[in-house]
Amino acid sequence: MSPRVLVVDDEAANRSALERILAREGLGVLQAADARAALELIRREAPDLLLTDLKMPGMSGLDLMRAAKAIDPTLEVILMTAFGTVETAVEAMKDGAYDFVTKPLRRAEIVAATRKALEKRALVQENHALRAELGRANPEDLVGRSAPMRALLDEARQVADSTASVLLCGESGTGKGKLAKHIHAASPRRAKRLVTVNCGALAEGLLESELFGHEAGAFTGAAGRREGRFELAQGGTLFLDEVTEMSPALQVKLLRVLQDGEFERVGGSRTLTADVRVLAATNREPEEAVKQGVLREDLYYRLNVIRLDLPPLRDRADDVPLLAMHFLRLHAARDGRAVQGISAEALDALCRYRWPGNVRELENVLQRAVVLCRTEMIELGHLPPVLRGAAPADALCFAVGTPLKQIERRMIEATLRQAEGDKVLAAQLLGITPRTIYRREAEWRGENADEDGED
Repeated sequence: MSPRVLVVDDEAANRSALERILAREGLGVLQAADARAALELIRREAPDLLLTDLKMPGMSGLDLMRAAKAIDPTLEVILMTAFGTVETAVEAMKDGAYDFVTKPLRRAEIVAATRKALEKRALVQENHALRAELGRANPEDLVGRSAPMRALLDEARQVADSTASVLLCGESGTGKGKLAKHIHAASPRRAKRLVTVNCGALAEGLLESELFGHEAGAFTGAAGRREGRFELAQGGTLFLDEVTEMSPALQVKLLRVLQDGEFERVGGSRTLTADVRVLAATNREPEEAVKQGVLREDLYYRLNVIRLDLPPLRDRADDVPLLAMHFLRLHAARDGRAVQGISAEALDALCRYRWPGNVRELENVLQRAVVLCRTEMIELGHLPPVLRGAAPADALCFAVGTPLKQIERRMIEATLRQAEGDKVLAAQLLGITPRTIYRREAEWRGENADEDGED
């Protein structure tokens, strides 16, 4: 449905002229001759933009704006004013007006101001929608609605209620730890503990003690008995992160636990049993690790009963806006900041970037932006230079497989914005005729326009 603009002016000729201009831009137009009729239309029709004269008999445009904002706080307002009342219009912007245009009205100015106001409203609504969607999600859930993430979460739900070992594969920062929490929380073992061990962060001797525990005097500094992670995770889940970093000797001991459910503490002789489900993760390709002798083949097959691959963030770009809002809300709450949303320019830069550090890098960028932001909106300047230079500011990016009609429409609309609504100039830039633009806009409005290409 096309955005709708409510035009309010006590002069019928002005209303008709504005309706013709806006209709040719593909916008729906409502008309009102005074503020009372305008408020009724706002309650009944919920327009996207209010374009009102400042000076009218009865209630002024300024008073109308205040009353309209009380009905719909997200409604954008543009005031039309004569040169003599520009100062009043500027004051009105402090009270919530988006912009003002001066009379006599110029078509290009009207079109440009209208498009910018509608873009702001769309951005605010998108931010509200993202916050609402995040509000329905568990903070510990994996955030994502893209096709790769939906497929991954479906697989995770299917394997969660089994006892099979699961190998989580993916680049660093893709969320393997989050997925392990998700699987545990959906499993019959969720009442017990999920215990995590980072196999790459500890030396071999320390890692063995962490996993299996030790007896008093087992090594220098072992003053007493200590339970290992297998004991702490009894009845629950043990998550072995970066399992390919484990030494071959320790892999043999891990294999025994997976095969027989038995182990001994370091320095001990009593055999203990482990009722533990094992989830493992690696940022290496496990088959390559086996070929290189880094990962034992028999251990690989024990861990790889079920394999889940986490997609890199560059392959799930549709999730970037939702993830960005998730991290914005998270760090704004932690740091006590009043940041509410992300500007269109900043969001475009986030979506264009390739994210070599994946979700972890995105979170770091949003945390930085929240700290630097002093307004309610994260702008392009709050992002690191590498993101601001990710692509030209006026570049358009399309996912592979985007239908040509969508590409054509986005290209025409972006060029019209660049040309401030001037269809002749836009047509020259695109190498088509103005008539083609009019016909395409008619098609988008659902009219029975000729579908042929350029004459």
